[in-house]
Amino acid sequence: MNGGWIAVACADHVALGVAGGFMQVCHGKAAPLRRMRPGQHVAYYSPTEAFRGHQPLQAFTAIGVIRDSEPYYFDMGGGFRPWRRDVDWLVSQSADIRPLLEKLEFAAGRGSGWGFPLRFGVLAVSDADMAVIAFAMSARLSAAKPGAPRA
Repeated sequence: MNGGWIAVACADHVALGVAGGFMQVCHGKAAPLRRMRPGQHVAYYSPTEAFRGHQPLQAFTAIGVIRDSEPYYFDMGGGFRPWRRDVDWLVSQSADIRPLLEKLEFAAGRGSGWGFPLRFGVLAVSDADMAVIAFAMSARLSAAKPGAPRA
């Protein structure tokens, strides 16, 4: 495998991306999306249910495979043109992050500061971390192939 990524967004925004077969990060910035490579895995971590919401979630809410495409602009109207990247989302279920904290390399041993590495909205992670996340989400990473039809 070739590492993966954790992206951060509220669950409502993640659901829109899953329904549309795309991802956006960091309020539509292109640079983080350009670092991602086709075939790499991406898991979304959702600290809350809704944008600017106060209902905590703290769960992984989607997992997929970066498609073999480059980032592209998308006009959402009202002058907002974020960059997107196509993703083949895997069949999965949400998974609470708290039981995984000591198993995830990026969070282990950080105590209450486990979320610090996620503060920039996107984080490169090891294959081991992606496997822990996928297992918790009941997702099959071996089923993921770039360009494959979405499940």
